[in-house]
Amino acid sequence: MDKIKKPIKSFHDLDVYQGTYKAMLVVFKKVLPKLPKEEEYDLKNQLRRSSKAIPRLIAEGHSKRHQKKGFQKYLDDAMAESNETIVSLSQARDLYPRHVDIDVCNELINSYDKASRQLYKLSLAWTKFSQRKP
Repeated sequence: MDKIKKPIKSFHDLDVYQGTYKAMLVVFKKVLPKLPKEEEYDLKNQLRRSSKAIPRLIAEGHSKRHQKKGFQKYLDDAMAESNETIVSLSQARDLYPRHVDIDVCNELINSYDKASRQLYKLSLAWTKFSQRKP
């Protein structure tokens, strides 16, 4: 059964925004508190910043959707942050398996991998959409 497509009235309507926002909450509640103190200013800080940046970039980019290159830049930046978050979660999982929940990290890695693909597809779709003649 096909999913009924709703009109996109705001960034809140984008599945990729919703998914990355929910994933960010899980990172903050279930991963960051479990990382060891020695990672406070390195892995913990980087994971905190990159996971928060993704939904912010999507929201900011959506406000510039009328500018083809403006929106594209924000989508590209969000994809880069998503990929960076994947690496940080992989490092947390592999360096600190006694501290973090490996299953939670794997689920988050899958969520961010999906988000990166969604951002790429949105970028391609937006390019095609913006090239249409009115």
